[in-house]
Amino acid sequence: MILGVGIDMIEVERVAEKIGKEKGFRESVFSGNEINYCESKANKFEHYAARFAAKEAFLKAAGTGWTSGSAFHEIEIMHNAKGQPELNLNGETHTTFQSLGIKKISVSISHLKSIASAIVVIEN
Repeated sequence: MILGVGIDMIEVERVAEKIGKEKGFRESVFSGNEINYCESKANKFEHYAARFAAKEAFLKAAGTGWTSGSAFHEIEIMHNAKGQPELNLNGETHTTFQSLGIKKISVSISHLKSIASAIVVIEN
């Protein structure tokens, strides 16, 4: 059964500016794995923005918004062996959202030069 659906869009430039201006922003929002992935890409800020949108979409799908006990860098977007994006919850964030009975999280991300978007579906 679908527990929630969330969607988010963000300007790539907005994420690029935050990463460039705010010391520690990148590390507080993205996991080490995500940083390594994005930094390896030619258009790295598009990849950062898509991941940021997916994290926001997850919080919308969960129906909680930002919740105490959760951290953006613990909501991790990586790719499986087929290249499909996957959303994984780690650390305290995993514990915080465990009570929702989440069985499956589906995520789709997309990005262009100026905008990134993501949709998340949570099932229980």
